[in-house]
Amino acid sequence: MILHLLMAGFLAGTLSPLETARDAQDRAAMARLVNEAATAAAKAPNDAAAQHRMALASSYLAEVEIETHDKKAAHEAAVRGIQAAERAVALQPNDAEGYRILGTLCGQAITDILSGLNYGPRAKDAINKAVSLMPKSSPVWVARGVGNYYMPAQFGGGAAQAVADFRKALELDGNNAEAWLWLGIALRKQNQDGEARKAFGKALELDPNRVWVRQQFDKTPAK
Repeated sequence: MILHLLMAGFLAGTLSPLETARDAQDRAAMARLVNEAATAAAKAPNDAAAQHRMALASSYLAEVEIETHDKKAAHEAAVRGIQAAERAVALQPNDAEGYRILGTLCGQAITDILSGLNYGPRAKDAINKAVSLMPKSSPVWVARGVGNYYMPAQFGGGAAQAVADFRKALELDGNNAEAWLWLGIALRKQNQDGEARKAFGKALELDPNRVWVRQQFDKTPAK
């Protein structure tokens, strides 16, 4: 299963070059890794794992572009990865991780109302599919939470719904640094700065080299 292969390094307690570059917000290194993944995917159009690696690399790059406030670059990186993600789920339609990445990329491609109308429903459908295929996946619940965080409350999203999703992710895996990070962001949105700072602190314990986590921790008041 693709997820098991991609998570092997994490379970062994090591970070992949992609994760290391993401943590350091090294955009140049990430762009190089995306280009390498794109080349491999183009050479193996029927290899689901190759397509997934391209999609995942693109999503990580888009994530860093969002963190560094470059929406245009984030949109471009996400759109580039969507084709590979769609190819991956077409090749393995029962792989929840593939739908998780597809949904994440569609969400990252949203920069305004027009793109939201295009990519928003696609993001929601892909994440819902991932949840239905693997309801006990902590990363899937994080992805759902991120989607709900950015979705207006009148459409069923909002910080409260996102917090519930992130807490569900942590019930499934208390060592999910990404879940702690996003729980902190959602709690801060609810003006719960003290609890948010605790969540950021936990994320830092688990992933001490993640620049964006440190930034969130530093700018959040203790109370």
